[in-house]
Amino acid sequence: MSEEASLRDQISSIAGSLFARGLTAGSSGNISARLSDGRLLVTPTGSSFGALDPARLSLFDADGRFVSGDKPTKEMPLHSAFYETRGAQTGAVVHLHSTHSVAVSLLPDIDPDSVFEPLTAYSIMRLGKVKLLPYIRPGDPAMGDAVRGLAGKRSAVLLAHHGPVVAGKDLEAAAYAMEELEETAKLTLLTLGLRPKILADAEIRDLVDHFNIEWDD
Repeated sequence: MSEEASLRDQISSIAGSLFARGLTAGSSGNISARLSDGRLLVTPTGSSFGALDPARLSLFDADGRFVSGDKPTKEMPLHSAFYETRGAQTGAVVHLHSTHSVAVSLLPDIDPDSVFEPLTAYSIMRLGKVKLLPYIRPGDPAMGDAVRGLAGKRSAVLLAHHGPVVAGKDLEAAAYAMEELEETAKLTLLTLGLRPKILADAEIRDLVDHFNIEWDD
């Protein structure tokens, strides 16, 4: 099987798993993944993660031009910005409208520079600090500009009133990080107002140093 055919199948399989477990609904969410020659495979607009046809995924060339497949997601500016600013660190981008993450984006007192308290080791290991970006209309190129404004320093962001976006070194890593983000959002809501014990600064620094995590203080 060719690299492209394999990646098409992987996108459809991972998307189907996310859909089956209720992490996205209807035709919401989108995924992109980069081939070794720089081309991108992207989920089409209006498509359901539960019923993707690998042969109909949108294909872009290495210069960002649409080549074939169904009409691509309107969120391409968002995806493109991660690839442009994070370079070789990013092989895939996953964007969902997952319930708990969206709910956290609506809370009035969260820190926009670091949405989640350091509740678990894995949230730090897989996400680093998650930035809250202000509400921007879905599909607006300004969304890409907001990501570019981070200068490649964040692999995960939460779009206010919209949902999370995670970039990973490959599709599997991006999907796992996305699931970790949603679980962290769930823990945040479950412990809201309960003054949960969080990881100490020394414990966070140990994780950051040991696993070489991006963590801008």
